[in-house]
Amino acid sequence: MDDSPDIDRSFGAQSVASDERRARIRRVFEAVAPRYDLMNDLMSGGLHRGWKRTLARRVAACSGQVIDLAGGTGDVARLLLGPGRQVTVIDPSTAMMDIGRRRRGMQGVHWLHGEAEQLPLADASVDLLVVSFGLRNATQLFRSLQEVRRVLKPGAHFACLEFSRPRAWLAPAYDLHSRWVIPALGAAVARHPEAYRYLVESIRRFPDQAEFATLLRQAGFAEVHFEDLLFGIACLHFGTCPHEFARVRTSPHESARVSTSQQQFA
Repeated sequence: MDDSPDIDRSFGAQSVASDERRARIRRVFEAVAPRYDLMNDLMSGGLHRGWKRTLARRVAACSGQVIDLAGGTGDVARLLLGPGRQVTVIDPSTAMMDIGRRRRGMQGVHWLHGEAEQLPLADASVDLLVVSFGLRNATQLFRSLQEVRRVLKPGAHFACLEFSRPRAWLAPAYDLHSRWVIPALGAAVARHPEAYRYLVESIRRFPDQAEFATLLRQAGFAEVHFEDLLFGIACLHFGTCPHEFARVRTSPHESARVSTSQQQFA
């Protein structure tokens, strides 16, 4: 399986090596962290908050060990807090997580530095993993999906909220907004227009609804389905780890990494 080469090697309109892409994306989020949530409100007219609440409602029946992957400042993690749940944010940006730690209502959230392509978690240790607007920033998309499946318990759930492809009649207005308005807001509010040009381009290059559902099935997920939000501007994707999934035994190096990270997990 080819790891979705178009998105895996792209940074904006450029094609770059995976290590360079990872480094550039980290710099983007370090730069925009102080105003990231404000920019989300401005770019979406506050709609992202409702979409995230919808995600939280869809997984409300799940309990146990919950991971908010690429959770940034923890706005989704806060929605996931509740009885019978242990919620952990995993994110590669310490700047984003530092902002989240200082916010009210986050006392029950754990924070863990990590990449989607190499999750610092043991096999079959997670009951629910969610990711909101984060997978398109993974350096290797397909490998990240395989990692998600690896850490899920048999029968556990995966939910992904991501921008997607709007209906044809809405596409021209949406394209105008993303191509011109979002970078302008990035310049005026966050002082980083190039960072938001990258974010717009990352949305364009991310697989559409059906393509991403196919990737989930190819990565071994079962019960794959999706739900469009606001005429397809955003989309909720769902899948489960099949009960018959056989995991490859973790290597000694991987075991040491997982053991170290699990000490932070507690």
